[in-house]
Amino acid sequence: MTDRTEFAAAEAELEARGFTRMVFELDKIESLLDLLGSPQRAYPSIHLTGTNGKTSTARMIDSLLRAFGLHTGRYTSPHLETIRERISLDGEPVSEDRFAAVYREIKPLAELVDAQSAEPLTYFDMTTALAFATFADAPVDIAVVEVGLGGAEDATNVIQAGVCVITPIGLDHTEFLGDTLQDIALAKAGIIHPGATVISAAQEEEAARPLLERCAEVGATIAREGAEFGVLRRAVAVGGQVLTLQGLGGVYDEVFIPLHGAHQAQNAAVALAAVEAFLGAGTRKQLDIEAVREGFGTASSPGRLERVRSAPTVLLDGAHNPHGMAATVTALQEEFAFSKLVAVVGVLADKDASSLLELLEPVVDLVVVTRNSSPRAMDTADLSALAVEIFGEDRVEAAEEIPDAIETAVALAEEDVPGELSGVGVLITGSVVTVADARRLLKR
Repeated sequence: MTDRTEFAAAEAELEARGFTRMVFELDKIESLLDLLGSPQRAYPSIHLTGTNGKTSTARMIDSLLRAFGLHTGRYTSPHLETIRERISLDGEPVSEDRFAAVYREIKPLAELVDAQSAEPLTYFDMTTALAFATFADAPVDIAVVEVGLGGAEDATNVIQAGVCVITPIGLDHTEFLGDTLQDIALAKAGIIHPGATVISAAQEEEAARPLLERCAEVGATIAREGAEFGVLRRAVAVGGQVLTLQGLGGVYDEVFIPLHGAHQAQNAAVALAAVEAFLGAGTRKQLDIEAVREGFGTASSPGRLERVRSAPTVLLDGAHNPHGMAATVTALQEEFAFSKLVAVVGVLADKDASSLLELLEPVVDLVVVTRNSSPRAMDTADLSALAVEIFGEDRVEAAEEIPDAIETAVALAEEDVPGELSGVGVLITGSVVTVADARRLLKR
């Protein structure tokens, strides 16, 4: 087999395990990692959980660490275009050859574990093991690891990281994590292990309490946004924003990030504090400001208010819960001066579609509802009925397929617009899957 064929075969075998199958227990992944010689112990890690902002924050942490000369491994999910995005080395997705080679090593051991278990290892168990083994083989100086879902029982929680990051906690995945912020925070607090340093974004009190109790219980140290670190100032700039950040070790000014929105400024403050904690900065030591500026200046976050076309401007944003959509809407109002904005919306059936549409309604002229490629996608007819209730019939169009939805949205955006199209936009949102589907089409 060619390497390309081997990679495709590995990807198909992983997907056959059930791409959306959710099993929360650590026994099987621990058994697999033991057979592999515990690769996750070969390097220190920074572990991230939270409801929104995990991937963006992980990418900023990765970029900062590389600016300080470290070799990094980064594990995030979900992916937009290829499974290789989940496992990055020095900021770049792992190659097909390396992915296939590590999968070859793991496959027979995974089959041993499967044979001894009532349930086989999940897709996420396997990609997690692949990431940890890839990082050990590289080798990396540090791994930046994003939780898949929750924390305590997530497959990534075998690393027992020295630095834990908690991004803002909101209501999402309630069918797995519980109906209250307290329940969700309790699950996420499970990544805090004895002696860890915890970097927490500002949290609602209901979410903050379980985090503080967990820190007290295991002897972890916590630094909180708004107390030990935070955003002092932010100003909109061409292609992003300029920040003044209060870090653990001092003030960092004139920091440009090529990302939009107050939520990304918050993510930057959290990322900086996490890197300071890892590199030993604090009240007596500040990181080199030029390296910090370089790290943030090269950060990226695909699918987060990402501009993929102009005239009309087409933005992709993976907001899929009310907390995330509220941040996106605020950024649209503060940083983009659209005279006309049309949204393409496709959501998963288990999401709060009504709240997403209600948040979008004041900033969007028209909405085109559609269905993304996920088997869990909400039917177009159901989403259309919700949209009509919120927007009114004359502001809603429907298209069964995303290519048709985008075409319709662009035509509607350009309709009755005299002269320049510079103030006209299309926002594609509602789900990471919707964004991934659109990105494949638009980036060709």
